[in-house]
Amino acid sequence: MSPSNPHALATATTLAERLTDPSTIPASQSRHRPTPQSLANGAAGVALLHIERARAHCGDWATVHSWLSTAAGGDLSAGPNASLFFGAPALAFVTHAAADRPGKLERALADLDTSTAAVTQSRLDEAHARINRGDRPALSEFDLIRGLTGLGAHHLQRDPHHEVTAAVLAYLVRLTEPLPGRTDGLPGWWTDLGPTGRASPDYAGGHGNFGLAHGIAGPLALLSLAQRRGIVVDGHTDAIDRIGAWLDAWRQDHPAGPRWPRTITRDEVHNGRPRQPGPLQPSWCYGTPGLARAQQLAGLATDDTERQRTAEAALLGCLTDPAQLALITDSGLCHGAAGLLHTAWRMASDATTPDITAHLPHLSERLLTQLRASPQGAELLDGSTGAALALHTAATDTAPLCHWDACLLLA
Repeated sequence: MSPSNPHALATATTLAERLTDPSTIPASQSRHRPTPQSLANGAAGVALLHIERARAHCGDWATVHSWLSTAAGGDLSAGPNASLFFGAPALAFVTHAAADRPGKLERALADLDTSTAAVTQSRLDEAHARINRGDRPALSEFDLIRGLTGLGAHHLQRDPHHEVTAAVLAYLVRLTEPLPGRTDGLPGWWTDLGPTGRASPDYAGGHGNFGLAHGIAGPLALLSLAQRRGIVVDGHTDAIDRIGAWLDAWRQDHPAGPRWPRTITRDEVHNGRPRQPGPLQPSWCYGTPGLARAQQLAGLATDDTERQRTAEAALLGCLTDPAQLALITDSGLCHGAAGLLHTAWRMASDATTPDITAHLPHLSERLLTQLRASPQGAELLDGSTGAALALHTAATDTAPLCHWDACLLLA
């Protein structure tokens, strides 16, 4: 390995070495209580870092198995709270990433496959029943972090040709269609609740959520990634086009480049314009970078060069706007410097322009600065695990060998 940024690689190594022993994991800085079977903030997420390093021959498999054992040490959830980021599906995703040769971890994967397929089918049954009633969804039904988009991201990695993968994609197609019996013109993914998943006076008529982590950009990214791999169901391209048309309708022009609101309310739909005054934090989860990657993938999947170029221009607008960059105040993948770096790296790899690549060294330095400025927990989404993975990818200029960023729907 010949790193393009030795300092970044050395920092990634240092961060990983601090996480060698699961019994000495640093105290979490997350507001959520860490649990081993959590991909977001538990041992399952840390295992991904060591899997990537072992596959790249700069870490060891003994450390991987220590973290996998810790992640699987309790009763794994396969109930209503199970998702890509928690419980049996999270362990299935991580264990699949660790299976670097045929037959490895076969027994564990077989059990996890059964549990995860059952979780997915149960969620699909509930979702279709809800649509048949004409009710609006909760974000947790379809989003990446808690919902069927996240489960679909795992199934696309694990077995793209399995019937459960097609079933999730077919559900997402249906999600983009108008609800039966509704005449208000709102899309099928509109929720009656606020972004927290609860009723809120600020969202009295519900809201439309745009983000990659919790909104419609997640289904767009998954549908696009599947189509790029030749996994297509009835109505697939139409669904991509419907989401794209919605994003086009709400795209805002800004001197730095195109942008989209994080959410819109029913009043904003009525008025035809969002109240969001300007660009917000350029994050993976809710910001322009995540939305831009989803639309770049859609452009690539449908040969829509105009959409792809618009998405790349939107990201470049973030990268060249000091005011937006100043809003990045932590090092994490979710809404920090690591997420911006890795999203930009993935977009640069597919871009029609070399301009994004030119910004990657500065983004790496920005992440290194953030790491020096504040302490981190060990989490994947908000801590040093995610930062180390982003630095490793940027420093080696090599796509993740274990496809860890599939859980972010970046690839």
